[in-house]
Amino acid sequence: MALNKNHEFEELNGVKCGIVEKNVKPERVAFLKELLEFNKLTVIVVPSPPPKVAAVPKPAVAPVDPAVPSIPGPTPNSELLTPNSEPEPEIKIPETFTVGVTDYTFNTINAIFGRQLKTKNGHFVTLAYWNQEEKSSHDEIPYYEHE
Repeated sequence: MALNKNHEFEELNGVKCGIVEKNVKPERVAFLKELLEFNKLTVIVVPSPPPKVAAVPKPAVAPVDPAVPSIPGPTPNSELLTPNSEPEPEIKIPETFTVGVTDYTFNTINAIFGRQLKTKNGHFVTLAYWNQEEKSSHDEIPYYEHE
């Protein structure tokens, strides 16, 4: 359990890991795994648990009292009494993953702004590169030295 949202850790496949990102699509997993393994971190990827969905309450059906005579014909709730004539549509949930590293002290924010991660071409990882907003990281000047 993390003290704050920026430093999460939990057990993945029996190994205590620092959580890099949760609910990640396969394309993002490939990007993160390649980048983190290049920086000599051991990456563990597990499928994310499916989101909790509240059960749909079934409509209440009034009990039948044998003392009351029944009236032939449709009842007011006859549509509720019919068995499932149409199957309920399945909700397709996209396959997502949780990405973690075995260094449970790893913190994404500290690694990016502390300039601890490098790309394959030797540049420091910037926030835009991490978020995949830029194709390459070319920022050699720290953010605090920009004018």
